[in-house]
Amino acid sequence: MKIKFLGAAGTVTGSCYQLTSESEESILIDCGLFQGPDYIEKYNYAPFESDASSLTGIILTHAHLDHCGRLPILLNKGFKEAVWMTRPTCDLAEISLFDSAKINNKDSGKRALYTKDDVSRLLEHVKTVEYNTVFSAGCFSITFYDAGHILGSASIEIIDESSRGKTRKIIFSGDLGNTPQDLIRPTQLIASGDVVVMESTYGDRAHPEENPSEIIRSEINTVEKSGGVLLIPAFSIERSQEVLHRIFHLRKEGKINGSTRIYFDSPMAQKATEVFEKYKEYYNPELTSDFKENNPFHFPELITSQNRGDSGNISLFTGPKIIIAGSGMMNGGRILSHALNYLPLSSTRLLFVGYQSDGTLGREILRGQKSIDIEGNSIYIHASISQTQAMSSHADYPKLLSWLRNITGARKVFLTHGEENSRASLSGKIKKDLKISGVVLPTLNQEVWI
Repeated sequence: MKIKFLGAAGTVTGSCYQLTSESEESILIDCGLFQGPDYIEKYNYAPFESDASSLTGIILTHAHLDHCGRLPILLNKGFKEAVWMTRPTCDLAEISLFDSAKINNKDSGKRALYTKDDVSRLLEHVKTVEYNTVFSAGCFSITFYDAGHILGSASIEIIDESSRGKTRKIIFSGDLGNTPQDLIRPTQLIASGDVVVMESTYGDRAHPEENPSEIIRSEINTVEKSGGVLLIPAFSIERSQEVLHRIFHLRKEGKINGSTRIYFDSPMAQKATEVFEKYKEYYNPELTSDFKENNPFHFPELITSQNRGDSGNISLFTGPKIIIAGSGMMNGGRILSHALNYLPLSSTRLLFVGYQSDGTLGREILRGQKSIDIEGNSIYIHASISQTQAMSSHADYPKLLSWLRNITGARKVFLTHGEENSRASLSGKIKKDLKISGVVLPTLNQEVWI
């Protein structure tokens, strides 16, 4: 067999891997957007280094755009087979891809990658599958395991039934969750495999021992006393719902003022929340228990913005308020308008609750940059900046090692979906702690025989 690394090789975006069997049948695992600064996004417009017309199928690990965002371009390159995913991933990917197509076609400075019609055509190719159920794509036998990252996310076990060599079973981690998660079930362990393709987003660090709910409570209490504004940039899928869930419990326990206005200013996140409400069988026990009493994603003080007018009117209301808006890395979305209004004010607090990729505005602010540009407007930040990493939906390096340690027989590990320092650090830990010497850091478009 061989693997070609068509993305996420030295970056945390653009996940895409082509696996070719001994009988020369090929499938793709993911096909995500490259996101971030221009020097990363340019790869979205580069020639696709694979013959899409010859693919036996595509396997999608989850619905984040850095894993599914290039799928529609494959239709115009001759792809005609099935795209396999879980049911929640199908619903969430539909939301993500239609939103991506809309943004693509609004950006006058760039050629649109695909249209809404392309997304509709792609969805006609989707086939859904449950966890722990074997299915076939050509000569490959495939099983999804719960990755515990976001709703419907999967790690993939693939067996090449045509193989006569010692390499038959490959494990693709997808994005592994920071188990235990606030909303969904734990990451499933996989018993065995010959080769592992593994994410390394937090391969160089352990998440701090902190209570995210207490951090959110402290930030809210501070603006309640000052009359200021708390801005929370949040990813539409999983993170926004987790923030709402934690605020729901803070209200229920009387730890925040029941009259404080909370604005949920993200239409995409609102749609994703509806998907969460639909798939209750994927919840962990705590969330299942919450839904027996109330809907933890809705409460009286929560005000949802239905349109741009509603979003703009938020600034008209005085007094303390919390604004939850996308995008999570502040590289677009409605959070930018609020940042423009409120970051120059010393009464404002900005709380990051997710990963900030290199080259994004969020990363610049976390690094201490005070003079920033937002949509052509230069502002100076007087707001207080804070962060919690304990809400990350990615496993840190101890949890990555624990997941990998469980896979007996793994003799080679390819580290992807991480910045260079993260995967280099994780490589050293795997070699030292797990005694696996065959650790590879692939480069973009590299093809490796396994």
